[in-house]
Amino acid sequence: MLSQEEIDFYHRQGYLRVEGVFGPAEVEALREELDWIFSTWADHNAAWQGPWREVYMDEEQRRQAMLVAINDLHLHSARWQQAAAHPRLTGALVELLGPDVELHHTTLHAKPPQVGSPFPLHQDNAFFAHQTPAYADAILHLDDAPEEAGCLRFMAGSHQLGPLEHIRGQGAPHLPTDQYRLADTVPVPARSGDVVFFNLWTIHGSDLNLTPHWRRAVRLGYRDPSNSQLDGHALGRLGWMVKGRRPKLETTVGMSR
Repeated sequence: MLSQEEIDFYHRQGYLRVEGVFGPAEVEALREELDWIFSTWADHNAAWQGPWREVYMDEEQRRQAMLVAINDLHLHSARWQQAAAHPRLTGALVELLGPDVELHHTTLHAKPPQVGSPFPLHQDNAFFAHQTPAYADAILHLDDAPEEAGCLRFMAGSHQLGPLEHIRGQGAPHLPTDQYRLADTVPVPARSGDVVFFNLWTIHGSDLNLTPHWRRAVRLGYRDPSNSQLDGHALGRLGWMVKGRRPKLETTVGMSR
Protein backbone atom coordinates (compact mmCIF):
# COMPACT_ATOMS: atom_id res chain seq x y z
CA MET A 1 0.00 0.00 0.00
CA LEU A 2 2.77 2.43 0.93
CA SER A 3 6.23 2.92 -0.54
CA GLN A 4 9.29 2.86 1.68
CA GLU A 5 9.69 6.57 0.96
CA GLU A 6 6.19 7.24 2.33
CA ILE A 7 6.79 5.11 5.42
CA ASP A 8 10.07 6.92 6.10
CA PHE A 9 8.37 10.31 5.62
CA TYR A 10 5.67 9.41 8.15
CA HIS A 11 8.16 8.34 10.80
CA ARG A 12 10.38 11.39 10.17
CA GLN A 13 7.72 14.10 9.85
CA GLY A 14 4.89 12.60 11.90
CA TYR A 15 2.23 12.77 9.17
CA LEU A 16 1.49 11.51 5.65
CA ARG A 17 -1.19 12.19 3.03
CA VAL A 18 -2.19 9.21 0.88
CA GLU A 19 -4.27 10.00 -2.20
CA GLY A 20 -7.41 8.13 -3.25
CA VAL A 21 -7.63 5.57 -0.48
CA PHE A 22 -11.41 5.64 -0.98
CA GLY A 23 -12.87 5.85 -4.50
CA PRO A 24 -15.58 8.34 -5.61
CA ALA A 25 -18.43 5.80 -5.30
CA GLU A 26 -17.25 4.76 -1.82
CA VAL A 27 -17.05 8.38 -0.69
CA GLU A 28 -20.53 9.12 -2.01
CA ALA A 29 -21.99 6.13 -0.15
CA LEU A 30 -20.34 7.32 3.08
CA ARG A 31 -21.68 10.84 2.53
CA GLU A 32 -25.21 9.46 2.20
CA GLU A 33 -24.82 7.54 5.44
CA LEU A 34 -23.42 10.64 7.10
CA ASP A 35 -26.58 12.57 6.22
CA TRP A 36 -28.55 10.19 8.43
CA ILE A 37 -25.98 10.41 11.23
CA PHE A 38 -26.10 14.22 11.00
CA SER A 39 -29.83 14.34 11.52
CA THR A 40 -29.99 11.59 14.14
CA TRP A 41 -26.89 11.64 16.34
CA ALA A 42 -24.64 14.65 15.70
CA ASP A 43 -23.91 17.55 18.08
CA HIS A 44 -24.43 20.70 16.02
CA ASN A 45 -22.95 23.02 18.64
CA ALA A 46 -19.56 21.41 19.14
CA ALA A 47 -17.19 24.31 18.37
CA TRP A 48 -14.15 24.32 20.65
CA GLN A 49 -14.11 27.07 23.25
CA GLY A 50 -11.30 28.85 25.08
CA PRO A 51 -9.16 32.02 25.07
CA TRP A 52 -7.19 30.75 22.06
CA ARG A 53 -10.18 31.85 19.92
CA GLU A 54 -9.09 35.49 20.31
CA VAL A 55 -5.83 34.61 18.54
CA TYR A 56 -7.42 32.58 15.73
CA MET A 57 -10.52 34.68 14.97
CA ASP A 58 -11.84 38.22 15.08
CA GLU A 59 -14.97 39.08 17.10
CA GLU A 60 -17.42 38.44 14.26
CA GLN A 61 -15.83 35.10 13.42
CA ARG A 62 -15.90 34.02 17.06
CA ARG A 63 -19.61 34.74 17.23
CA GLN A 64 -20.41 32.76 14.08
CA ALA A 65 -17.95 29.85 14.25
CA MET A 66 -19.64 26.44 14.24
CA LEU A 67 -18.67 22.77 14.26
CA VAL A 68 -20.68 19.56 13.93
CA ALA A 69 -19.23 16.52 15.70
CA ILE A 70 -20.01 13.01 16.86
CA ASN A 71 -17.91 10.22 18.35
CA ASP A 72 -17.91 6.56 17.29
CA LEU A 73 -19.74 6.63 13.97
CA HIS A 74 -18.88 2.95 13.55
CA LEU A 75 -21.13 2.10 16.53
CA HIS A 76 -24.11 3.73 14.81
CA SER A 77 -23.64 2.57 11.23
CA ALA A 78 -22.61 -0.73 9.63
CA ARG A 79 -21.40 1.15 6.56
CA TRP A 80 -19.01 3.21 8.65
CA GLN A 81 -17.87 0.10 10.50
CA GLN A 82 -17.00 -1.43 7.14
CA ALA A 83 -15.16 1.75 6.15
CA ALA A 84 -13.03 1.53 9.30
CA ALA A 85 -11.77 -1.88 8.12
CA HIS A 86 -11.32 -0.92 4.46
CA PRO A 87 -8.49 -3.06 3.01
CA ARG A 88 -6.57 -0.11 1.52
CA LEU A 89 -6.85 1.82 4.78
CA THR A 90 -5.83 -1.04 7.07
CA GLY A 91 -3.13 -2.09 4.63
CA ALA A 92 -1.48 1.29 5.08
CA LEU A 93 -1.86 1.08 8.85
CA VAL A 94 -0.01 -2.24 8.96
CA GLU A 95 2.91 -0.48 7.26
CA LEU A 96 2.86 2.27 9.93
CA LEU A 97 1.96 0.37 13.11
CA GLY A 98 2.79 -3.29 12.53
CA PRO A 99 0.75 -6.45 11.87
CA ASP A 100 -1.70 -6.01 14.77
CA VAL A 101 -4.03 -3.01 14.43
CA GLU A 102 -6.92 -2.07 16.74
CA LEU A 103 -9.56 0.56 16.00
CA HIS A 104 -9.75 2.78 19.08
CA HIS A 105 -12.52 5.22 18.08
CA THR A 106 -13.95 7.32 15.27
CA THR A 107 -14.96 11.00 15.33
CA LEU A 108 -16.65 13.25 12.80
CA HIS A 109 -15.41 16.85 12.47
CA ALA A 110 -17.60 18.79 10.04
CA LYS A 111 -16.88 22.47 9.38
CA PRO A 112 -19.91 24.30 7.93
CA PRO A 113 -19.46 26.67 4.98
CA GLN A 114 -17.86 30.05 5.79
CA VAL A 115 -18.27 29.67 9.57
CA GLY A 116 -16.47 26.36 10.20
CA SER A 117 -14.57 26.59 13.48
CA PRO A 118 -10.78 26.30 13.66
CA PHE A 119 -8.91 23.90 15.96
CA PRO A 120 -6.07 25.26 18.09
CA LEU A 121 -2.71 23.52 17.94
CA HIS A 122 -2.63 20.42 20.12
CA GLN A 123 -1.59 16.79 20.32
CA ASP A 124 -4.32 14.17 20.31
CA ASN A 125 -2.48 12.56 23.21
CA ALA A 126 -4.08 15.29 25.37
CA PHE A 127 -7.49 13.71 24.65
CA PHE A 128 -6.64 10.00 24.82
CA ALA A 129 -3.14 9.51 26.22
CA HIS A 130 -1.24 6.31 25.47
CA GLN A 131 1.95 4.82 26.80
CA THR A 132 3.81 4.83 23.48
CA PRO A 133 3.49 6.64 20.12
CA ALA A 134 2.26 3.43 18.42
CA TYR A 135 -1.04 5.14 17.57
CA ALA A 136 -2.00 6.62 14.22
CA ASP A 137 -4.93 8.88 13.44
CA ALA A 138 -6.34 8.51 9.93
CA ILE A 139 -8.36 11.50 8.68
CA LEU A 140 -10.71 10.43 5.89
CA HIS A 141 -11.77 13.42 3.78
CA LEU A 142 -15.33 13.33 2.45
CA ASP A 143 -14.94 16.77 0.84
CA ASP A 144 -12.06 18.59 -0.78
CA ALA A 145 -10.07 20.47 1.85
CA PRO A 146 -7.94 23.25 0.33
CA GLU A 147 -6.13 25.68 2.61
CA GLU A 148 -9.02 28.16 2.59
CA ALA A 149 -11.37 25.39 3.84
CA GLY A 150 -9.34 24.93 7.01
CA CYS A 151 -7.23 21.94 5.99
CA LEU A 152 -5.07 20.08 8.49
CA ARG A 153 -1.81 21.78 9.43
CA PHE A 154 1.16 20.08 11.12
CA MET A 155 4.35 20.99 12.92
CA ALA A 156 6.63 18.67 11.00
CA GLY A 157 8.66 16.33 13.20
CA SER A 158 6.97 17.54 16.40
CA HIS A 159 6.05 13.98 17.45
CA GLN A 160 9.69 13.58 18.39
CA LEU A 161 9.12 16.01 21.29
CA GLY A 162 6.96 13.42 23.05
CA PRO A 163 3.80 14.27 25.01
CA LEU A 164 3.57 17.97 25.93
CA GLU A 165 1.73 19.78 28.71
CA HIS A 166 -1.49 21.36 27.44
CA ILE A 167 -3.55 24.23 28.79
CA ARG A 168 -6.58 22.72 30.49
CA GLY A 169 -9.64 24.11 32.23
CA GLN A 170 -10.11 26.79 29.55
CA GLY A 171 -12.15 24.94 26.96
CA ALA A 172 -10.60 22.07 25.02
CA PRO A 173 -6.96 21.18 25.81
CA HIS A 174 -4.56 23.15 23.61
CA LEU A 175 -0.97 24.32 23.46
CA PRO A 176 0.08 27.90 24.36
CA THR A 177 -0.70 30.14 21.39
CA ASP A 178 2.41 32.30 21.93
CA GLN A 179 4.72 29.27 21.59
CA TYR A 180 2.84 27.20 19.01
CA ARG A 181 1.51 29.20 16.04
CA LEU A 182 -0.43 28.18 12.97
CA ALA A 183 1.96 30.34 10.96
CA ASP A 184 4.74 27.86 11.78
CA THR A 185 2.84 24.81 10.53
CA VAL A 186 2.75 23.01 7.19
CA PRO A 187 -0.66 22.98 5.45
CA VAL A 188 -1.74 19.61 4.08
CA PRO A 189 -4.62 20.17 1.64
CA ALA A 190 -6.47 17.05 0.54
CA ARG A 191 -9.10 15.85 -1.92
CA SER A 192 -12.18 13.78 -1.13
CA GLY A 193 -11.17 10.15 -0.68
CA ASP A 194 -7.69 11.04 0.55
CA VAL A 195 -6.54 9.96 4.00
CA VAL A 196 -4.06 11.91 6.12
CA PHE A 197 -2.27 9.80 8.71
CA PHE A 198 -0.50 11.31 11.70
CA ASN A 199 1.11 10.27 14.95
CA LEU A 200 -0.65 10.66 18.29
CA TRP A 201 2.11 13.06 19.43
CA THR A 202 2.24 15.20 16.26
CA ILE A 203 1.23 18.83 16.89
CA HIS A 204 -1.58 19.85 14.55
CA GLY A 205 -4.58 22.12 14.13
CA SER A 206 -6.60 23.88 11.45
CA ASP A 207 -7.95 27.29 10.51
CA LEU A 208 -11.45 28.54 9.69
CA ASN A 209 -13.41 27.17 6.76
CA LEU A 210 -13.95 30.31 4.66
CA THR A 211 -15.28 28.54 1.56
CA PRO A 212 -18.96 28.17 0.55
CA HIS A 213 -18.65 24.38 0.95
CA TRP A 214 -18.69 21.91 3.85
CA ARG A 215 -15.37 20.46 5.03
CA ARG A 216 -16.35 17.05 6.40
CA ALA A 217 -13.65 14.75 7.70
CA VAL A 218 -13.73 11.68 9.93
CA ARG A 219 -10.89 10.82 12.28
CA LEU A 220 -10.34 7.09 12.69
CA GLY A 221 -7.91 6.34 15.51
CA TYR A 222 -5.86 3.12 15.42
CA ARG A 223 -3.25 1.66 17.75
CA ASP A 224 -1.03 -1.30 18.31
CA PRO A 225 -3.19 -3.28 20.78
CA SER A 226 -0.20 -3.66 23.12
CA ASN A 227 -0.06 0.15 23.50
CA SER A 228 -1.81 0.77 26.83
CA GLN A 229 -4.12 3.76 27.21
CA LEU A 230 -3.45 6.01 30.22
CA ASP A 231 -6.52 8.26 30.25
CA GLY A 232 -9.08 10.07 28.10
CA HIS A 233 -11.76 9.06 25.62
CA ALA A 234 -12.69 5.34 25.52
CA LEU A 235 -10.41 4.48 28.46
CA GLY A 236 -11.00 0.91 29.56
CA ARG A 237 -12.89 -0.04 26.42
CA LEU A 238 -11.66 -2.74 24.08
CA GLY A 239 -11.48 -1.64 20.49
CA TRP A 240 -12.11 -3.61 17.32
CA MET A 241 -9.25 -5.61 15.79
CA VAL A 242 -9.08 -4.73 12.08
CA LYS A 243 -5.78 -6.53 11.44
CA GLY A 244 -3.98 -9.33 13.21
CA ARG A 245 -4.62 -10.47 16.79
CA ARG A 246 -4.83 -8.99 20.27
CA PRO A 247 -2.03 -10.11 22.59
CA LYS A 248 -3.13 -11.17 26.08
CA LEU A 249 -1.67 -8.58 28.44
CA GLU A 250 -2.34 -7.67 32.06
CA THR A 251 -3.62 -4.29 30.87
CA THR A 252 -6.32 -5.89 28.70
CA VAL A 253 -7.58 -8.56 31.09
CA GLY A 254 -10.89 -7.41 32.59
CA MET A 255 -11.36 -4.47 30.20
CA SER A 256 -14.94 -3.67 29.19
CA ARG A 257 -16.25 -5.18 25.99
